[in-house]
Amino acid sequence: MREIAYGDLRINPMTMFGDEWLALAAGNEGGWNAMTVAWGHLGAIWGRPGRPGSLPTAVVYVRPSRYTKEFMDREGQFTLSLFGPERRKALAAIGSRSGRDGDKCAEAGLSPVFDGGTVYLDGAKLVLVCRKLYQAPLAAEGFVEPGLLDANYPERDLHEMYVGEITRVLVP
Repeated sequence: MREIAYGDLRINPMTMFGDEWLALAAGNEGGWNAMTVAWGHLGAIWGRPGRPGSLPTAVVYVRPSRYTKEFMDREGQFTLSLFGPERRKALAAIGSRSGRDGDKCAEAGLSPVFDGGTVYLDGAKLVLVCRKLYQAPLAAEGFVEPGLLDANYPERDLHEMYVGEITRVLVP
């Protein structure tokens, strides 16, 4: 993989998350896990003193029950790996099984790449390496449209939101 500037990205984040899906991974050679994400955002928020402009960011959501959440909470980085449609079955597999029960990525034909203290999945057509900036649980009282809460969280197992600064963009 080679690194490009985030300003050189030519993607549609709406289809990337909603239609193509991504693999979210966190951890390192000492332990890691990945899961499929279909909800998320790319954009810009906040700034640093002495640095003009907003930070390029990715926002992802992880349910409390997901094994990957343990790694997201522990690690300072996470990655998003985007694959083509030929890997859709593999992404469906890692999104429907827990990594607590075995090596679901290997069973789905996905291999880890350890790079810069984090992990992403081999064979991706795009990898976003992110440094965690913020995390907070979604709150039921924050929903303005109650139907969304009931439809998406009947068990009230609201996701945790993670905002990461995109520090590297990797392409084949």
